[in-house]
Amino acid sequence: MVRGKTEIKRIENPTSRQVTFSKRRNGLLKKAFELSVLCDAEVGLVVFSPRGKLYEFSSSSMQGVFERYKNNSKQPPTSHHNKNIDLNIQQAKIEVENLRKKIELLDASKTKLLGKNLESCSVEELQEIEEKLEQSLRKLRGQKIKHMEYHTQFLEEKITKHVEKETLLLSKNAELLEKLVEQQAQSKEQSVVTEDIIPIRKEMVPIQIEDENMEVETELHIGWPKRRSLGN
Repeated sequence: MVRGKTEIKRIENPTSRQVTFSKRRNGLLKKAFELSVLCDAEVGLVVFSPRGKLYEFSSSSMQGVFERYKNNSKQPPTSHHNKNIDLNIQQAKIEVENLRKKIELLDASKTKLLGKNLESCSVEELQEIEEKLEQSLRKLRGQKIKHMEYHTQFLEEKITKHVEKETLLLSKNAELLEKLVEQQAQSKEQSVVTEDIIPIRKEMVPIQIEDENMEVETELHIGWPKRRSLGN
């Protein structure tokens, strides 16, 4: 019969828990004994039950095992750890001191470059400061030239755009002026034609009726119309 895998958790049933404790305790003591015999190892085992009862095993003497444990668990690990800490502290102090010296040198160099505290400088130091200043001036001038070239190029592009815009506006203005001249010419031609037509209309006289008082009779007759005599 295949045994299932036991889940490692607290056994809730007190009876089952006590039975399991007894079995596992005996097995642990047996393994400790076998380890000491087979491997010639000094083994010390201490177990307390849930009720506080002590169970122990020692291959020689429990007191001797405890003393040996105390002697081997105190100094070596602690001293090694302390040595590492001391080394790290020393390295950090050295780095801090080096950084402090670099900061002091930079501050002194900055002060001298500003033209202060030059009384204690030798000729070589003054010459070195002069060379650094000349290098700085060359870099500043080069950067200034770059900025001026960029600014000049920007202005030239801006002027070119304005000129193109002005040319376009002048071209449109010329087109509009040309159209205006054409419209004025067309208006003049139309006015000349109108002046030629108006006198002709004035000469045309409407036909007048000789007898404005002539009466017109309107009567309704049935049959053939009667002829009137010429005398009437």
